[in-house]
Amino acid sequence: MKIMVAGGAGYIGSVMIPHLLERGYHVDVNDLFWFGNHLPEAVGLINKNIFDLSAADLADYDMVIFLAGLSNDPMAEFSPAQNFIYNASAPAYLGYIAKQAGVKRFIYASSCSVYGYTVNELYDEESPAVCGYPYGISKLQGEQAVMQMQDSDFSVIALRQGTVSGYSPRMRLDLVVNTMFKSAVTTGEITVNNPAIWRPVLGIRDAAMAYIRAIEANGAISGVFNVASGNYTVGEIGDLVKSGVKKFLNKDIKLNIKHIQDYRNYKVSIEKAKKVLSFHPQHSVESIVEDLVANLERFRDFDNPNYYNIQVFKRLARENDSPARKEYM
Repeated sequence: MKIMVAGGAGYIGSVMIPHLLERGYHVDVNDLFWFGNHLPEAVGLINKNIFDLSAADLADYDMVIFLAGLSNDPMAEFSPAQNFIYNASAPAYLGYIAKQAGVKRFIYASSCSVYGYTVNELYDEESPAVCGYPYGISKLQGEQAVMQMQDSDFSVIALRQGTVSGYSPRMRLDLVVNTMFKSAVTTGEITVNNPAIWRPVLGIRDAAMAYIRAIEANGAISGVFNVASGNYTVGEIGDLVKSGVKKFLNKDIKLNIKHIQDYRNYKVSIEKAKKVLSFHPQHSVESIVEDLVANLERFRDFDNPNYYNIQVFKRLARENDSPARKEYM
């Protein structure tokens, strides 16, 4: 099977793609490599703007995976216009030409951010998606665009991911568990802005497995699926990172608890992904911390701007006046 992964040189792709190669898949990555290339040599590399791809470029692929786009709220709020182009229009266009090319399955990296602010309810895929902020709106638009192309010859799977965390060769330190871990190691303190807020956390190794389950699902399956390793309050995440750093690094950590209002609060059910995709997560916050400790020497340069997506995005904006279409995807 031949797979093309748009945005595959990023945080998730750098963990997922080695697993795909181990399973015998041929993988090509389309990326502009803003954050470098941490992929195995066996991966085919395509340095091309998504909007410059054509159906002919996708003619030989069995599946296309969309991991590209702006990846979090700070980036979306820095440039809402670019956010809607790259999170809504880009997957719509890529899905459209993939279907034209005869690709059998399109997998879209969606987000649980689409749910917005909920009050103590466990949301499944039929629950209302009411996020009112640019990132969540754009991820839902991209999801709806690709899902409406699904038919008997074109399977479409959208994975609504929890907040991904854990070690990747293309490291990020702007994700909740990773951020707390960095703060604990560097300052001996973890700041929790609102301990009551709920977040679904997705360990990056579980994220890679979710994509594998989507790739290997029966060809007749399409749909939207929540994927997470577990639901936690942010206060609980702080406690678990604190105890993990104590356990694995023998370092005492102080918690700084605040009560700042947050516009995101959601916990999700993954029962559909379990039943339909056989997705069974294996990683808790503690195991994510253990993995971060095991790989600590590989990302100890904590101030590296490449570990913070918004810093790279702002740098590109300065260099190019604005993150022009040709410079982003």
